[in-house]
Parts: sequence; C-alpha cells; structure tokens
Amino acid sequence: MTIALSVVVPVHNETDNLRPLIEEIEAAVRGLGAHEILYIDDGSTDDTFDILKGLQREFKALRVLRHTACCGQSTAVRTGILAARGSVIATLDGDGQNDPANIPALYAAWETLSKEGRGALVAGYRKNRKDTGWRKFSSRFANGIRARLLQDATPDTGCGLKLFDRALFLTMPYFDHMHRFLPALAQRAGARVVSVEVNHRPRTRGVSKYGTWHRLWVGIWDLMGVMWLQRRAHRPEVEELPGR
Repeated sequence: MTIALSVVVPVHNETDNLRPLIEEIEAAVRGLGAHEILYIDDGSTDDTFDILKGLQREFKALRVLRHTACCGQSTAVRTGILAARGSVIATLDGDGQNDPANIPALYAAWETLSKEGRGALVAGYRKNRKDTGWRKFSSRFANGIRARLLQDATPDTGCGLKLFDRALFLTMPYFDHMHRFLPALAQRAGARVVSVEVNHRPRTRGVSKYGTWHRLWVGIWDLMGVMWLQRRAHRPEVEELPGR
C-alpha cells in the first residue's frame, strides 16, 4: 500500500500525552488517504516506550522507533523522516500543545503550492500562543531577529506543526537544532514556504523539556551557521539533452 502522509512525532518522557494525542492525530488525518504515524522515543527515562509498544497493538497506523539515549528534537525528527514511507511529512510536538486538527489545512496549502512543480513547506503560525508571558516575549524577540537576518518570511519557526515534501527535507544539511530553521533551509533549497495560522493549546500534562536561556544561546550560534549556509547556496539550472 502506498502511503500518502507520514506524521512524525518526537517525544521524550511524555507518558500522559501519548494516547490522547495519537487518537487526535488518527481522527485528523483519516480523510487524507493512506497514512502512518511515527513516534520517535528520544531516550525517555519513564514508561514512554513501554506505553508506545502497547498502543502500537491498538493503532494499526502507529510505528515506534527509539533512541537508546536522548539525542535532541532535530535528530528525533530526522530519524522519523528517514524511516517514513510517505512522500509528504507532517511534524508536530508530542506535548499536546499543537492541535492535530490543523493538519488538513496545512495539507491543503501544501497541495496548492505543489501544483507549481516545486517543493513546498507549510509552517504553523501560533498567533495566539497559550504560554507564559516570558516565553511569548522571548519567542517574539527571537523570531524577530531570525526573520530580519534570514529573510525567511516566517513569523513562527518554533511551531512544531509543519508539513513538507520528504524529498525536500532530504536535500537539507543536517545539524543539531535544525528543526528551528526549516523554513530558511527550505527556501535555500528553492522551495516555496507559507505560514498557516494554527490553534495552540496550553500544556495540561507533563513538563516542558527546554529552557529559554539554553535555546537563546544555542540559537545564536545556529543562526550564524544558517546565514553561512545561505550565503553559499547555489542552485544550478539543469538542462538535459533529449534522448534518441
């Protein structure tokens, strides 16, 4: 069976969020054709992996992969995409704050862009974030600097909800934390990028895995690296001689 869509979800110590989110994902993508849901357990130290093994017996579309040690979100996302069977990838965070019900809207936007014959990436835009005031401020500050320097025309690259061609992702350079720069990397590869407003929900189960200051300092170095990649991008126009 040909898989149309692969939903990739990285998780680390998310026992309470697993079943509710998988049920929501299944309900959201059921009308989009043949699909699969890939959960990547990124070195969890709780019962996440054991629970996922049980859920895999209930949900036929669910596939489970595991890192024996925590490698970070970007690596977990990449592991899922490399293993994916679908030509189109949807990603979302495993904490339940991204709403799977928005996936069909992103898919529709991707279909429109794909008619142009180019790769496409659709990014979620959490216009009304359900986070603390400090987190919202720091996110706006970081997004403003990134948008000015990278010119990626994306108001919210930190949203985990994105949809894009698998083939497009495989052309991108891999590095830790690359998931925060997917729109800029997609543009570098010659793809179209658009943002679609999505719902954002407060975290009701589990705890956040990322500290604001850590993300800020790591992000500065990553930003410089992506600027370096942009300056050295070169996309040739290729012509092939007609066959005999």
